[in-house]
Amino acid sequence: MSTFPDEKSLINISKILVTDKRLCACVNYTKIRSLYLWENKLKHEDEFLALFKTTSSLIDELKAEIKSNHPYQIPEIVILSMADVSSDYMLWLTNNTHANRIK
Repeated sequence: MSTFPDEKSLINISKILVTDKRLCACVNYTKIRSLYLWENKLKHEDEFLALFKTTSSLIDELKAEIKSNHPYQIPEIVILSMADVSSDYMLWLTNNTHANRIK
């Protein structure tokens, strides 16, 4: 999971991660409002929240790609564990991340 300042930056990195690098099978995203402190100032801004769906074996690569291509100085990168996933969905996820990967 990560947040982005605009839809364009989110789409740019998502296309790389899903199509080129195949580190994610899917990216879900939505517009949100965020309230936070940055450099001792209260910020209240529009952002985009993204959920990057991948397998546990690709997490480190995915985190590195997000960090190196993210527009924020300190990007939010949070790992949410999938404890109970249907076997059909897990098969789809694996097939779309591990098959024919370009490194």
